[in-house]
Amino acid sequence: MSLTRLTKLYDQINNIDKSLIHLIAKRFALVEEATELKSSYGISVDVSEIESKMILYLRQETEKFGICPELIEDILYLIKTKYYKNKYKKFLKKLHPKIKSIVIVGGNGQMGCLFKKMLISSGYNVKIIEKNDWHNADSLLFDASMVIISVPIDVSKEIISKLSSLPKDCILVDILSLKTIPLKAMLEVHSGPVLGLHPMFSPDHYNLQNQLIIWCDGRYPKSYQWFLEQIKSWGMRMHRVNAIEHDYSMSFIQSLRYFKTFVYGLHLNEEKVNLDQLMDLSSPIHKLELSIVGRLFTQNPQLYVDIMMSSKSNIALIKRYYERFGRTISLLEQKDKEVFIKNFNVIEKWFGDNSKTFLYKSNMLLNLINDIF
Repeated sequence: MSLTRLTKLYDQINNIDKSLIHLIAKRFALVEEATELKSSYGISVDVSEIESKMILYLRQETEKFGICPELIEDILYLIKTKYYKNKYKKFLKKLHPKIKSIVIVGGNGQMGCLFKKMLISSGYNVKIIEKNDWHNADSLLFDASMVIISVPIDVSKEIISKLSSLPKDCILVDILSLKTIPLKAMLEVHSGPVLGLHPMFSPDHYNLQNQLIIWCDGRYPKSYQWFLEQIKSWGMRMHRVNAIEHDYSMSFIQSLRYFKTFVYGLHLNEEKVNLDQLMDLSSPIHKLELSIVGRLFTQNPQLYVDIMMSSKSNIALIKRYYERFGRTISLLEQKDKEVFIKNFNVIEKWFGDNSKTFLYKSNMLLNLINDIF
C-alpha cells in the first residue's frame, strides 16, 4: 500500500517536472518573439532595471511559499544564459547595411578575434592587419568604413601613427584598456570620427549578455552611434565616461587590483604554501579569492605589466597603497586595537548603504560558489 502511494507521488512529481519543461519552452518562445521584434526594428533595450524589479518581486513570492528566494534567481540565471548561448547567433543583425568593410588591427589577438567573430556573424565584411601585413595596408584600408585598434598598449601610439591616410568618413576605434593616450593619438592622426571603447570582460566569455563595454566619445559621435547600437544588439551594456575619468577609475579597478593579486601570488609562492590544502580548508569566499589569484597567472603577463606601468599615476597609487599597508602593520605590531577599530568604523561609515548592497550581492555569489566548490 505504501509503495503504491510512493509511486503515485513520484508520478505527480514527474508530471510537475514535465510541466516545468513546457513552461521553459513557452518562455523561450516568448523571448525569441520579443528578440526578433527588436532585431527587425534595430532596437536595443537595456532591460536590467526591469529584470531587477522582476527578481525582487519573485523573491518575495517565493518567500510566501517558504522557498529559498535565491533558488528563483539561480533558475532564471540558468534559463537566461543557456537560452542566449544556444540562440544568440540567430538574432545577430547588420544594423548598418552601407558599411563597406571593417578592418581590425590586431584582429588575431583574443579581443580582436571576439570582435571579428561578432561582426562577421552580424554580416559585416571584416579584414585583418597583423604586424607582418603593413606592406598591404593601403589595399586593406582604402575602402574601410571603420578601423578597430586591438594591439598591446605599449605599441598603440606607433600603430595609430601609421593610420594617417584613412578615408575621411572612416571611424577610428580603439578597444584598449586605457583611453587618454590612444584617444589623443587617434584624434591627432585622423580628422574623421574617433571612438574609444573598453570591453570590461575577458574575451573568453561565451555569454556576452549584460557584459559591460565602456565608451569614450572622441569626435563626431553621431557617425558611430550605429556601432554603439550594434554592440547593444549583441546583448551588452554600454556606459559612457570621459577618458580622464575612465583612466582614473581603471587605476583602482585594474592597476591596483592586478598589483595586489600579483603580490599575493608571489607571497604564496615564496612561502611555499600547499595550495591543495589551502583549498581544502578554505571557506567559499577564500576559495574564490584563491581562484582569482590563480586565474591571473593563466593570462598574458605582458598585458598586466603594461597596464600597471602605463602611467606614473598608477605607480604613485600603488605606492600610497604600500604606505597604508605599512601603517596598518605598525598598528598590529603595537597591538593598538583602539586605533584599528577606530579606522574600521571610519571606513564602515564611508561605505554607508553600499555595505548592505555589497553584503547582499556577495551572499548571492557565495551561495553559487558553495555549489561550485
